Amino acid sequence: MLEMKDREHHHNMEHQETGKGKHHHPGGHSSEHHHEMMIADYRKRFLASLILTVPILLLSPLVQGFLGISLSFRGDNFFLLYLSSIVFFYGGFPFFKGFITEMRDRAPGMMTLITLAVGVSFYYSTLVVLGLPGKLFFWELATLIDIMLLGHWVEMRSVLGASRALQGLAELIPSTAHVVGKDGSIKDLPSASLKRGDLALVKPGEKVPADGTVTEGESRADESLLTGESAPVSKKKGSKVIGGSVNQEGALRITVDKAGEGSYVAQVISLVSQAQATRSKTQDFADRAAGWLAYTALTAGVLTLFAWLLLGRDFVFALERMVSVMVITCPHALGLAIPLVVAVSTSLAARNGLLIRDRKALERAVKLDAVVFDKTGTLTRAEFGVTNVLAEWEHKEEEILFYAASLESNSEHPIAAGILKKAKGKGVSIKSPDNFQALPGKGVAGKVGGKEIKVVGENYLREQGVEITSADVKKFSEQGKTIVYVLMEGKMMGVIALADLIREESREAVRRLKSMGIKCMMLTGDIKNVAAWVSQELELDEFFAGVLPSQKADVIKKIQEKGMRVAMVGDGINDAPALAAADVGIAIGAGTDIAIESAGIILTRSDPGDVVAVINLARATYAKMQQNLLWAAGYNIIAIPLAAGLLYNFGILLSPAVGALLMSASTVIVAINARFLSVKK
Repeated sequence: MLEMKDREHHHNMEHQETGKGKHHHPGGHSSEHHHEMMIADYRKRFLASLILTVPILLLSPLVQGFLGISLSFRGDNFFLLYLSSIVFFYGGFPFFKGFITEMRDRAPGMMTLITLAVGVSFYYSTLVVLGLPGKLFFWELATLIDIMLLGHWVEMRSVLGASRALQGLAELIPSTAHVVGKDGSIKDLPSASLKRGDLALVKPGEKVPADGTVTEGESRADESLLTGESAPVSKKKGSKVIGGSVNQEGALRITVDKAGEGSYVAQVISLVSQAQATRSKTQDFADRAAGWLAYTALTAGVLTLFAWLLLGRDFVFALERMVSVMVITCPHALGLAIPLVVAVSTSLAARNGLLIRDRKALERAVKLDAVVFDKTGTLTRAEFGVTNVLAEWEHKEEEILFYAASLESNSEHPIAAGILKKAKGKGVSIKSPDNFQALPGKGVAGKVGGKEIKVVGENYLREQGVEITSADVKKFSEQGKTIVYVLMEGKMMGVIALADLIREESREAVRRLKSMGIKCMMLTGDIKNVAAWVSQELELDEFFAGVLPSQKADVIKKIQEKGMRVAMVGDGINDAPALAAADVGIAIGAGTDIAIESAGIILTRSDPGDVVAVINLARATYAKMQQNLLWAAGYNIIAIPLAAGLLYNFGILLSPAVGALLMSASTVIVAINARFLSVKK
């Protein structure tokens, strides 16, 4: 659940009523239930106070004069005191509890100001009823309490809405699972009872009950609500599945790997809880500002009272100005400006596969100068595949792939797998070869469609006295690519170049980052030729090759020494030192294994484009924080002089009730503005 500061009313109440302190599990049902009870309590107190406010208004001399009616009767002021006392003690009770907490913590804030404002109004009016000359403030304090209760009720509903976005993740796990016994029987058991090694059946259309590995069946899974991946993900034997994802087509049997607290969903909830508990510089500034504002309100209120008295105005008028200043200066909007944005930001990020471990890392991502990517598995797929096909003479690319893939279909070598995948991607059908034989250290040979085909390396050609003069082949070789030659009846028909394939997403990610004014670099342990090729293909600004894992952190530090704020993007294993050394460490492709301590931000997918999404989210989050702070501070800068009566000679005067309405409105505006935060991918 959203963490607030002591000065915030509802968590003060929660602290006192539960006796457990302020920190609660963000997805915990007990915390959410308690929050709902508090909202219901505010609603009940508001409605009761509102009903009693009607006769209080009708019995108030000022309101009667405004409406042109007279409802005076013997003892009417005492009856007015009785009704106002109920509103004061029952409706104002949550604020008085908050006031006690603020005094105990020596952190006067919103509750202190409200308590002083309504307290002074009530006790002064009570003395007037008992005979002290002066004016009654009962209708003002009643409407003030009504508006404050309404504002807090609406604001708390907004806070709960932000927190429920994360709670929705926990609810994705189905309540029951089809557990397959050792004898093959299937029983429906609670998903919470699943443990590592259990075998579960997931039927089409059902949710996966736990994180696991597919042992039987083929299907596609909708993981959009968990990782933000909009397209269904293919699943077959050996594939990992995430608890809470939806099995779309075929039946799957999965072996449970993680359940309960170790599951992906539980880790995400825990991670967001950790992120919301960490503090950012912006939060610290807002908290200090809210504290200053509370002291300013108290000082301004007292000064306003004495200033009007010195100017010759009566005590009633001066008191009303003081109450208005105290109410309108409440630092509530300022105190909520950052926590509300954080609640929305972290929950929104989690639902899009962007997991924020450290809020300070997200804050630093706003002003990045450079992003350094690991190569293998980050910018590339860590998958050997065909990058180029050169056809000789009258042959075509599809023809070369047909013969090469048909022959290689009998091989399990990574080169064979790469060629077969390329042929399949091109829609080329293949035939089974005849007389297949491996040529150790040289390649493979056999017959395809009655023709003698060989797929061989340079060693074979050298033995045959064949010299390669092609400029393209030499270029591929210089780029560190693996090159194979396809021969038909002993004659060259084409050349195939293979390498670790570059992700298509990498090209767009680099382009987007550079358009944002961020330099893109690469850090790899691979040889210089390979690194240069990848760098050239992606148009990177700089690359570092032949760097051992233990040396990567030193490279990051050297970049930082140039005055650049750096993000490191890697897999979180051999890149751990570099992730920790960077200003922002981003672990990519974590999948369900999100327990990566060295990274401040964790991306569940192996998509470099999510790095762009993180930076966009950081900038949008920071912009929302600035907007909320500007609104909260700007509102007070304008409202305090008006409440004090600075423009009284121009006919502009704010009553305590109007001040309370404006203060509540500012809080609601801050809450609504935070909810408009979105992830731009």
